[in-house]
Amino acid sequence: MAMNEKAKKYVEKMVTGPEPGLSETDPEFVERFADFAFDEAVNEEQAKLDDCTRFLAILASLLGCQASEEFRMILPAALNFGLTPAEVKETVYQAVDYLGIGRVYPFLKITNEILSARGVRLPLASGAAVSYEERLRKGNDLQIEIFGEGMRDRWNNGPENQRHISKWLADNCFGDYYTRKGLTLAEREMITFCFLMAQGGCEPQLKSHALGNMNLGNDEDFLIRVVSQCLPYIGYPRSLNALRMIGEAAAEKK
Repeated sequence: MAMNEKAKKYVEKMVTGPEPGLSETDPEFVERFADFAFDEAVNEEQAKLDDCTRFLAILASLLGCQASEEFRMILPAALNFGLTPAEVKETVYQAVDYLGIGRVYPFLKITNEILSARGVRLPLASGAAVSYEERLRKGNDLQIEIFGEGMRDRWNNGPENQRHISKWLADNCFGDYYTRKGLTLAEREMITFCFLMAQGGCEPQLKSHALGNMNLGNDEDFLIRVVSQCLPYIGYPRSLNALRMIGEAAAEKK
């Protein structure tokens, strides 16, 4: 038994994939998984994405579901398919807002190891685009752009004993990270959707960010394609939950 030719060519381009030992210990599994993930999912007309968008979504979903070993295998492939070191680093950095440093730190170390092994000089050029003094205003501006006028000065409203967290959302989450160079605003909303989808249990936030994606031009069809490309890596239950949230967000937007 062997994986089909399309899957084989895709894996050869990735120069990664299932560990060689699995081909000997689990040949039937490797054949079926490779054919599905590297041919059927990639080439399905209703699921197609360009290479860089696909791998950006996959890396974000692997962060979300804490798949560090798979992340280590997929990252070189993502770079081979065109993702830049800056795009990868920005994805890992932004994950801290949605997963916490406790869960992201191992991925940052893996990223640094792989980039260094490929001859990438670290640290990369600065990606900061706003000053510390500007971060609250600029972050709130982006919240408004993504979610609408209802976010204006939202950080200064609500229960007084929770306002500091709303402020942190504006100045830290959006001001410190969303303002950075390296990814477009639409790409940042897309990877946030993937973080939330893959970790599960975040359906209210997932729906909100599905709406945010749609407000930036990442429409329902695009998000379904993103879910489709991540499905082999995060499984069916979380993918189906994400589809439900996309549907609810699309209905609300109408």
